[in-house]
Amino acid sequence: MKYMLLMQFSERTADFPRIDTWTPEEIQAHIAFMRDTNKKLVDNGEFVDGQGLAGPETAKIVRAGAESAAPVVTEGPYPETKEFLAGYWIVDCDSPERAIELAASVSAAPGPGGAPLNMPIEVRQVMSAPTEE
Repeated sequence: MKYMLLMQFSERTADFPRIDTWTPEEIQAHIAFMRDTNKKLVDNGEFVDGQGLAGPETAKIVRAGAESAAPVVTEGPYPETKEFLAGYWIVDCDSPERAIELAASVSAAPGPGGAPLNMPIEVRQVMSAPTEE
């Protein structure tokens, strides 16, 4: 079964300073943890994909144009946005319990001073399309 592990933050759930306030050493330790996590997932045969995302200030909201085929694009920043997706993993593992175990491990990524961030990680099963039969 495939699961998506989402690093989704909000002002309510992030009880640690923004990453742009961390020291270079703290950022390097955090990134090294993420690389090590990805390597372990690859070595275990569980890694499908994983990416960090640019900040919400770079986002664009796109909708189909009502009058024409041209897309309607709204560019950030979005002051009303209280939540944002910082990154994700797609993992292929044997059980929902294993996906939760992986999410807990990712949650403990180091932050300022090397302390575990205990980030909230949302776990969602990736749905498959029904068979054609």
